[in-house]
Parts: sequence; C-alpha cells; structure tokens
Amino acid sequence: MNRLLVLLAAAAMVAAPLVAAEDAERCKDSTVLSRMSSCNITECEKKDFDAFDFRTAWDEQVGDYKTKTVEGAKEVITYECAETNSLLQIARNAEAALKRAAFTVVYSGKGGNDQPMVTAHKGGLWVHVETWNNGGTPSYTQTIVRAKEMEQSMEAGADEFERQINATGRAAIYGILFDTGKATITASSEATLAEVAKLLQKNSAWKIEIGGHTDNVGAKDANAKLSQARAEAVKSWLVGHGIAAPRLTARGFGDTQPVAGNTSDEGRSKNRRVELVKL
Repeated sequence: MNRLLVLLAAAAMVAAPLVAAEDAERCKDSTVLSRMSSCNITECEKKDFDAFDFRTAWDEQVGDYKTKTVEGAKEVITYECAETNSLLQIARNAEAALKRAAFTVVYSGKGGNDQPMVTAHKGGLWVHVETWNNGGTPSYTQTIVRAKEMEQSMEAGADEFERQINATGRAAIYGILFDTGKATITASSEATLAEVAKLLQKNSAWKIEIGGHTDNVGAKDANAKLSQARAEAVKSWLVGHGIAAPRLTARGFGDTQPVAGNTSDEGRSKNRRVELVKL
C-alpha cells in the first residue's frame, strides 16, 4: 500500500466510506489524502493540466488572501459528511494527516466562507482543503495539484506567423526554447524554427528583425546580453538552413519590452520569447 496513504489513514482520514450514501459515479479517494470518516464523495474531476490559486496567508494591509498559483495535474474531490462531524474536526484531521506525511502547512485558518481551511505542500505537490456547511451538512473540497510544466501539443506554424505579421507587422514565437541562462537552442525547437524558415522562404522579399526578449529575473545588463546572444543564435540557425544573412537582423531587448507582468510564472514565460518584426 502507498506509504503516504498509510500515514494519512493513521491520522484518522480513512480510505473507505463509512456512510450509507454512495460515492458519485467514477469518483474515488485521492492517493495523496484519503477521506474523513463518515463522508462520501458528491463530485470529482481530474485535469491533466490546470491551475489553482492556493491561499498561503492573510494580508492585513490589503484585506485579502495572499495566493500562489500552481500549474500542473489537478484533482478536485468534494465530500459530504455525517452531521456528527464538525468542520473544525475535518480541517484539523486533514492538517494532522498532512503534517504526518511531511507536508509543510503554509496556511491554517478561516476560508472565504469564514470556515476552516488548510493549505500545505511537499515540494511541488500542493493540497488545499476547504470546508463549509451545505444546508447544515458538513462538507469539504480537497484540491490537489502536482506541479509540472505543460506539455506543448499545439504549435503555431508558418501560416499563423504570416497572418500575424500581415496584421500587425510582428509575430511572437514561443516554440523556440533555450537552455536556462544560455543561448543554446534546445532540440525541441527544431520544428518551430523550420516553420520560421518556411515562412521566410515563402516571403522571399521580406527582411526581418529577430528580437530576443527575457523576463526581469536577473541583472538588466545580463538579460540584454543574453537576449542578444539568443537572437543571434536564431539568425545563425536560419542562415544555416538557407535564409540569406542580409535579410536578417538580430537584436536583443532584454526585459525592456514585456507583454505580461513579471509577478507570476505565467507572465514571465510570456515575456521570454523571440519576435519576428518585418522591416
């Protein structure tokens, strides 16, 4: 049996329902956190990739919760419990179970409905338990996210890049990736670069500026040099695949032209990009 599940069960969150009501169809307990005794599942959902804002603290100055957005595989399970269970009992059991399994509890207090709530994580594994009264019936939802990067399955191609350039004069290219802190193009970028070459072969009269852009992590001078080196690496790749060098200009902008906020992983990932600008 999963060692983590054993530890959690030992903390009074047992793995089998002890009430007469049946669980919702195709729903079952998570392998991370089992249910409170005398509770049954009313609904559940799983997503291969999604996001959740985990509450991590209460900000007195702002009058709202501080949150951390975690992206990855998400699992949400909602339970209804016997009237003999209190909401505080549910939250305390969840918190104790998570601590026994070596999770770090980052928030334990009142939730948005002024009822007990717990947030904890162990590395990239995050758990949120929120309780409420559903018409007098003690209920709670546990949300679990295993942090991971999204597997890219949709790629824009030459036709889409051409459409963007014809419409706005530029196209943001997100499929060209580099080793962290370096200008080394990753092997996974080959397909996107081939589409850029296809675009330039089709539009043989175009002259293009290849713009390198970074997020704001690190020193500005270092970001400027890195973005310039990355733009030149893209130019070198294209020249090596048949595009005439005089048609291409490489220019690094560092973090000076963000297209999103740099306060989140999502925003920073949008700012790390290569742009093609028609000259």
